[in-house]
Amino acid sequence: MTVSSAALLRLRLRTELRKARQAAGLTQRAVAGAMEWSPAKLIRIEAGEVGISVNDLRSLLAYYGVDDQERTGQLLDMARGSRKMPFTEYRDLYDKEFLQFLALEQAAWITRQYGPLVVPGTLQTEEYMRAVMRVFSPEATEDVIDRAVEGRLARQEVLEHTRERELFYVLDESVLRRVCGGRAVMRRQLEHIAELSARPGITIKILPFSSGAHPGILGPFTIFEFPAGDMENTLFVEDSRGNTFPANSTDETRRYLERFWELEELSITEDVETLLHRLAARLEEGDDDLATLLKEDAD
Repeated sequence: MTVSSAALLRLRLRTELRKARQAAGLTQRAVAGAMEWSPAKLIRIEAGEVGISVNDLRSLLAYYGVDDQERTGQLLDMARGSRKMPFTEYRDLYDKEFLQFLALEQAAWITRQYGPLVVPGTLQTEEYMRAVMRVFSPEATEDVIDRAVEGRLARQEVLEHTRERELFYVLDESVLRRVCGGRAVMRRQLEHIAELSARPGITIKILPFSSGAHPGILGPFTIFEFPAGDMENTLFVEDSRGNTFPANSTDETRRYLERFWELEELSITEDVETLLHRLAARLEEGDDDLATLLKEDAD
């Protein structure tokens, strides 16, 4: 059982349990009372924040009137396979919304991410991570930063399984031009992104300053997509304080998907690898004007 499949099983199970309760015409409070649970326990189970034991699940399904043996067996298998969720050892660092984000990131079939300010976490080098973390959390101790870096590096395992998924990134030009950690650190970060852009299953596009005002000005967002029937696509939006939270509206997820496609249309898509390597070289030399590079290519 892989981490990604455990995460997906937990997410599928929460969806099925919510559907079963609603089909039985029961409220969360009524179910919690009948099961002699606290309402918070059922809420957390249906949110996918915690797992559910096989014995508890049997009792819950019986109360819902689910008596189909095949369906019951499938749900019990989901419960058995979803006990180990990714990144739970970092609960002291991450809130429940971000833990949900991480679970979906591991399980998603397609990920689409727009980064307008900093390099997305899955694309960051360790040096870049530390530079950004020290700015975002100046009060954090080195031990805390070390653990946060460890967690972020663990997230990057998704990059090693691109035969199973597709990853799409649109990076604003400001992300590439903003020197984080010094020129040497930023040069290595740009070269790292260039190398990743050449990998199968990873598509990186650059949204240039010349695109003018665009929908991405509203801020960073990520969309996780799943095969039809597994679970609904999920949108996460980041607020001005760096907090990531899910959107509950299917219509909003669709609007953001259309926004992502629009940003892709405005982006540089050809020979991104070469462009990033050249920008990295010019950055080291102190001549890192992207507009100049594009003009030279046009000439």
